[in-house]
Amino acid sequence: MIRWIIFIAIIGVADFYAFQSLKTVTKSNWWYALYWLFTVVVIGNFIYQFYSFNRSNGFSQANGFAVGMLIAMVVPKLILIVMMFGEDVFRVPQGIYSYFMQDDSGSENQIKHFPARRKFISQIALGLAAIPFASVIYGMYKGKYNFKVLKYTLHFEDLPEAFNGYKLTQISDVHSGSFDNIKKVEYAIDLINEQQSDVILFTGDMVNNKATELEPYVEVFKKLKANDGLFSVLGNHDYGDYIRWNTEEDKRQNLEDLKKLQKDIGFDLLLNENRFIEREGQRLAIIGVENWGKGGFKKAGDLKRASEKVNKDDFKILMSHDPSHWDAEVVNDAYHYHLTLSGHTHGMQFGIEIPGWIKWSPVKWRYKQWAGIYEALGQYINVNRGFGYLAFPGRVGIWPEITVIELKKGKKGA
Repeated sequence: MIRWIIFIAIIGVADFYAFQSLKTVTKSNWWYALYWLFTVVVIGNFIYQFYSFNRSNGFSQANGFAVGMLIAMVVPKLILIVMMFGEDVFRVPQGIYSYFMQDDSGSENQIKHFPARRKFISQIALGLAAIPFASVIYGMYKGKYNFKVLKYTLHFEDLPEAFNGYKLTQISDVHSGSFDNIKKVEYAIDLINEQQSDVILFTGDMVNNKATELEPYVEVFKKLKANDGLFSVLGNHDYGDYIRWNTEEDKRQNLEDLKKLQKDIGFDLLLNENRFIEREGQRLAIIGVENWGKGGFKKAGDLKRASEKVNKDDFKILMSHDPSHWDAEVVNDAYHYHLTLSGHTHGMQFGIEIPGWIKWSPVKWRYKQWAGIYEALGQYINVNRGFGYLAFPGRVGIWPEITVIELKKGKKGA
């Protein structure tokens, strides 16, 4: 109840200022009716979806749409609050001064009142508010499938000569239960294959909760091809921990079904295991841990077990879904894991990125490594921004990612 009171209070304040700005700009009753109709429908749908949420099925596409539209409505109004309140910082003192100091003994038109809102301020406020509104709507209908191929070249002095120029493609966080357009997914799969990488590595969260979410996309993902195969690990959502199961056996069977579906696609699922790729008598180790994450997430990953039979001098590529694992256990390990591949953060599906200038998202306050390449102690981690989306059915500024990394022997810049 307290949360609903806070929610209603925030919406009420936002609507007070937003409607004030609208009335300043236009006197059309049609615009007023449209404003309140949109507000009532969005809030009503959100409340309905909140109370109809099914813990046995998890977050549905309808739930996501309700959240998305609420964000599209609330964020612009928050901007209007800032602008209109900023104007009131000047209006209120002027009104108080007028009330106490104005001489009303003269003209009857000389009435105590607050100065009228300035139309140009409201116009600027509405213009600024339109930017996040349009961005969120675009993110929901176009941005979530705006796949980007990001390419990196990483240099290692101890890379085996046979693997100089070796290319890998990383995808992560498919969240197949969120998809609503199979054609767009097919386009992304074709885009992955166009990279012609030597190996494809998937770093967890194939589903939101249930293995059945993947079934409509199995034939699509079967089209993935790489000469040295496809490897995968589990993410926190793959275990089915976020919904209610009738029995523990149902939950266990769901995970087994997901493992089988990944196998049917062609993925070699590494459960605290490793594999070797060999070329010309030299080898490269692919190591996969189960999910290990800080902040209340599952810690099923066992780095030592996953690295059994891997020599300290082997060149190592580690797949670990949650990037918090890197700082906590990986980067300071004596084994020296040359390249770690993670996902999990989604870049929060919201942010601002201009290559070479700015990379920002609120998720940076939660994760030290949240998107792209990071280096420490001669080791690298790439945090993939995710292939799919979760909860909010869209992406704004942080686009779905296909990562291509080329390994080169030698020093950087040499």
